[in-house]
Amino acid sequence: MQIGIYHNVAEDVAEGYVRQLKARGAQVKVFSREEEICGCDRLVVLGGDGTMLRAAKRAAECKIPLVGVNYGRLGFLTEFERGETEELASLVLSKDCPHIRRSMLEISLNGTSCLCLNELALLREISPVRANRVESISVRMNGSNAGDFVADGLIVATPTGSTAYSLSAGGSIATPDCNIFLLTPVCAFSLKSRPIVYPDSAELTFGISEGDFLMVYGDGVFLGKAGSGDKLTVKKAARSADFLTRDRQGFFERLTKKIN
Repeated sequence: MQIGIYHNVAEDVAEGYVRQLKARGAQVKVFSREEEICGCDRLVVLGGDGTMLRAAKRAAECKIPLVGVNYGRLGFLTEFERGETEELASLVLSKDCPHIRRSMLEISLNGTSCLCLNELALLREISPVRANRVESISVRMNGSNAGDFVADGLIVATPTGSTAYSLSAGGSIATPDCNIFLLTPVCAFSLKSRPIVYPDSAELTFGISEGDFLMVYGDGVFLGKAGSGDKLTVKKAARSADFLTRDRQGFFERLTKKIN
């Protein structure tokens, strides 16, 4: 079996995992940039949640299952903690280990598209030459009106992203393989900032007040500005990220440990 290792750790740390996997009979390729990821059966990611987000998008494009080892802080997306090398090797070399398919978003801004595993965030622009005010944002789902919001912004989260955004707003969270999206107003003026659930068949478009602009971020990466004349849509991507797991039913147990 060909195992890839993508890492954001010291070279000697990554080399320890290489030796462990080779000792178990695996062939190993090491990647230091996500663009290099290809040509392996499974991918081990060494880093934090940001490293996992970058790797997951590339792995989804190449249809490679992945699993993470936490070398960051919280590690919501990682399956293992540092030091669990034996457990990692046993899982990644098992032919029958469980998988969790995590849905992704396809975001299109004026015809340019990208994939996101966590969220689309629309946030008001803060500028020394503009008044500091909330924004009026309308949402349409499959062409029909789905809500009008006066807020600092909106976040469209996948079930994966719900562990950060829906939870912090005091609302519900979703298991990673649910077929839903959650839209959460940011510091809403006219209603509580509670998540709103949309089915994954929804295509959302956004209307922005004339003369206003929203900053568009996908998984924390700035994608551009969107104004009233721009076309911004989000829908479920055709691709999904395939995560290896020790226990498909262990999501809430791990989540409780992370947040406590």
